[in-house]
Amino acid sequence: MSLSKSNMFLNHIKNYFLLKFLKNNIHNTIISKEISAIQTVGLLIDESYFSDKEALIEGIIANGISESNIKIIVYRDKLKKNEVYSHPTFGIKHLNWNAQITDPVAREFIKDKFDLLISYYDIEKAFLKKVTSHSRAQFKVGFSSVDKKLNHLMISTNVENHTVFIHELFRYLKILNKI
Repeated sequence: MSLSKSNMFLNHIKNYFLLKFLKNNIHNTIISKEISAIQTVGLLIDESYFSDKEALIEGIIANGISESNIKIIVYRDKLKKNEVYSHPTFGIKHLNWNAQITDPVAREFIKDKFDLLISYYDIEKAFLKKVTSHSRAQFKVGFSSVDKKLNHLMISTNVENHTVFIHELFRYLKILNKI
């Protein structure tokens, strides 16, 4: 078996155990009564299917969120050794066999208590679900195609339609008096 096939097999096994862990430990998300206005935003992006991060960030800024209050982390299916990424990036290699995240930036992102977490992925991946479910964010938003237990607000579109997503997100945040 070649090295890449064995890595794919090991990543598949890791994914299997993580899904099993999530199935047993994921709980319905509870809306916190503490937060009134959105000021800090965590942005979790799956770059495997969406590469227009800057347009997404600009859309958030255009709706009144300060760029300095946006923290971004990017997931990639495959990380290249010598590639330099514009934002902190993590992948399946940052998950150990006990379903623990080993990347310090990803662990810090989960611990941050954002007012809003935007889980910008519409295809379920166990690692992304783990980051979303363990995030200490007060209010979580994602896509309706992802597990309904993860987010407080789900928007029905796909990742390519970032303008629709941003428009709907801020429309609902205004309705909910979050901005």
